[in-house]
Order: sequence, then C-alpha cells, then structure tokens
Amino acid sequence: MKHSEINLVYYVLLLMNLNYILMKQTLRLFTVALFAGAITLGGYKFFVEDGTVTIPEANATPSFIPTNFSSEAASTNIDFTEAAEKTVHAVVHVKNTTVSKQPTNVLEYFSGGGTPRAMVGSGSGVIITPDGYIITNNHVIANASQLEVTLNDNKIYPAELIGTDPKTDIALIKVESDEDLPYVPFGDSNNLQIGEWVLAVGNPFNLTSTVTAGIVSAKARDLNQFDGNPQSFIQTDAAVNRGNSGGALVNTRGELIGINTAITSETGSYVGYSFAVPSNNARKVIEDIMEFGNVQQGILGIRGSNLNSKSAKQFGVEETQGVYVAGIERGSGADKGGIKAGDVIKKIDGYDVGKFSDLTGYIGSKRPDDVVAVTILRDGNEKVIPVTLIKLETYEIDYLGLEVKNASTTDLKDRGQSRGVIVTKALTRDIAQYNLAGVLITEINNQKISNIDDVKRVMSQRDFKAPIKMTFVNQNDETNTFIFR
Repeated sequence: MKHSEINLVYYVLLLMNLNYILMKQTLRLFTVALFAGAITLGGYKFFVEDGTVTIPEANATPSFIPTNFSSEAASTNIDFTEAAEKTVHAVVHVKNTTVSKQPTNVLEYFSGGGTPRAMVGSGSGVIITPDGYIITNNHVIANASQLEVTLNDNKIYPAELIGTDPKTDIALIKVESDEDLPYVPFGDSNNLQIGEWVLAVGNPFNLTSTVTAGIVSAKARDLNQFDGNPQSFIQTDAAVNRGNSGGALVNTRGELIGINTAITSETGSYVGYSFAVPSNNARKVIEDIMEFGNVQQGILGIRGSNLNSKSAKQFGVEETQGVYVAGIERGSGADKGGIKAGDVIKKIDGYDVGKFSDLTGYIGSKRPDDVVAVTILRDGNEKVIPVTLIKLETYEIDYLGLEVKNASTTDLKDRGQSRGVIVTKALTRDIAQYNLAGVLITEINNQKISNIDDVKRVMSQRDFKAPIKMTFVNQNDETNTFIFR
C-alpha cells in the first residue's frame, strides 16, 4: 500500500473515532437534560399545581407572629379633595391690630403711660353663613382695636366684633359683602368616631389656605383638669400650628365638626397633638350670642368626680367608668329630678359618660330649661331620670380671682343669712389654696351684697388704688374678713 493511501486510511479512522466520541458526549448531555427536565416538571406538578408546600416541622409552636386575621388589604382609597374644596374658600385669615402703650422710662412704667404702639396678630376664622358671620377663637381677636379679614380669593374686608365667650374661647365676628360668601355647614360633633378622618384648614405662619389631614385621636379631652374649669376638646393628629387657631376642623363630607383652638407642645410648635372645640358647643355659643348677647349656660346641679379602681374602692362602688355624684345643689334640676349623692352617671341622652368631661362637654351644647335623660346606677340598678337644666348665673371677680353665683333662698336659710353670693370656684392657683369655694360673701368694702348685680356695682365703683375688704361666712357659719391688696 502506498504511503498516501496509508495516510488517507489513518485520517478516516481518526475522524470516525472523533465522531464516536462526540456522539457519546452528546448522548450524555441529552440524558442529563432529559433527567433535569423530568425533575423540574415533577417539582412543578408537586409544589405548584397541588398548592401544598411541605416544610419539615422542627417545633409544634409556629415561629411567626400573625399581623392580620384577614387576607384582604384594608381600604385606603380615601379622597379628601371634595372636603378640601368645600372648606378652603370659607376659611379666612383674621388680622388683629391692638394698640398698647410702651413705657419709655421708669416713671411711665409705674404710672401706666408711654407711647402708643400698634401690634398685629393673626389667626383663622370660618364663615358659617352666606351673609358674613364668622366664627373664630376669642384669643385670636382679644383686645382688638381693628379687625381685618382676608378671603381665599384675596378680597379684604373690615370685620365687626359681635360677641365672645372666653370660657369656651369662641368669638363671633361679621363682615359686610355685596355678594353671598362661601360658608361651611355645621356637622354633629356628637356623632364623631375615634379613628375617623378629619381635615384641619387654616392659615399657619401666615400661609393662607393650608389643609392638613389626621384622625380623631380622642373625644372629650380635658386640658384643665386641676383649675376648676373642665373642658371637652376633640383631639386629633392633624398638624396645627400658630395661625391655625380659629380655623376649621371638618369631616370627609366637608362639615364643620370643630374649631381648632390649641396644641400641647414643649417647643411651641406642633408635635402630634391638636385640640378643637366641638362644633355642637361652638354653635350653641354663637347662637346664644346672636340671640341673647351672652352665653346661656345650663347645669345639672351636681358635684362629681371621675371614677377609677382606687376612687371606686374609696366610694364603695364597683364601676370604674362614669361620674360619681358627690353632692347635689339644692333646688337644681338634679335635685328636683331625684338624682342623689352616691349615684353613678353612666349616660346622658343615650351617649356614654366615661368621665366628667364627657358630661360637661355634652351639657355645654345645651341651654337652661332643656331636658336631658340621665342614666344612673344606684345600688346596682340602672335608672333613667329626666332632668331640667337650670341657668348658671355667675360673675367672675377678676381682681379677687373668684367666681360667684346668686344664692338661693334655700342656701341662705341653711346658713341663717338673709343675703349674699356664693363662691363657686377660685380663678387662680394662688386663691385656690385658701379653699374659698362654697363660702357666702355678705359684704365688699363694707357694702351689703345680695346678688351678683351688687358685686358688679361695688367693683365698678371701687378705688382702684385702695385694697378690697371682703366679708364672708364659711361652711361652719363663722364670719371672716379678707383684705385683697
């Protein structure tokens, strides 16, 4: 065989050997791929289509913490745009100009003289009628010599003060316009629910038409638990800052359910809590101002306190929520209706009463001669008692730091006196330490006192540089005299 033929046979055999090797390798790869595909298909059938995943159990107690009992996501599709649109044009910017004298030397400082100086403050207000009545806070317009209101469309109007109620911090002002103004309708603040969404609309830091959102964090919140003037605020976490005072708190329907009034803060700015006067209370105050010129305050005629585990044990009752009736005012609606000391008030007109501010907050939306249904617990039995509210006639003697009321015939007879007014509470902490609540004032500056009109007359005629002499009879029928300097 020739050399060339040998080489040819060699190359043919070499190619055949390589082809065999490649076919063998391909067969191996095909077998591996076929096996892997079978495993993948089997796993899919077992784990996915069957819907069951098997996890080796290491412990009978699950190691996870459930976060929801429902597999459905909570709805967050809440739209505030309609409520904001209804409200923002009816919330106004209130500018308050006050004029005070600034002393320029020591002599003017002590004599009260000085150079008049104008100071400008600002806040918010809410138009509540198309003819221009505006509700705001008393502290926004206090001591104003001039009031100016700016609407959302930048129109500016001079405003007139109609009336105020410092106790609720509510004031009513009015502007005159040739056209109907946008306004916010009142909602029922008694129907508010904790957790309900609300909007705060106002002018913080002179930023007009500002809208913030939050929820109702609490109801009937009392910020002055220790000064004898119980309050009942709506608490929210909607951002409120300086300038928001007097602005609107509205629900998602655009109804006015509160007047933004206060925040609690260590810095002076919003830190998560804001408070509003309930709309039912604010509405009652301005209606009284418009109809009577002052606020007509109705009372049950009880002295009471909150309940908890300790006080319930002290009073000998089992309830830890409600208002414990510690005493009854003679001749009051509670007295005539049959409420007794030792009763526990649980509801009023069907609304739950968990604490004293729940009771006072609801009563604050009522007037004298209104009848309320009071649900009480007595000896473990529930009873509903209709009570006619009586008018609270009081007068604050600011200089003395005392609030007084007219004494009833029964009060005078019990004291063996023929005249006098009764101290209802102290207005300052300094005076509160003397525990004068309940004493009967019979004379001021040696002039006989029979009613609060006498008090007003004597105080208006007094010498402002002279001390005041007050004669009173305490609960032990002892006559005493205080000198206020």
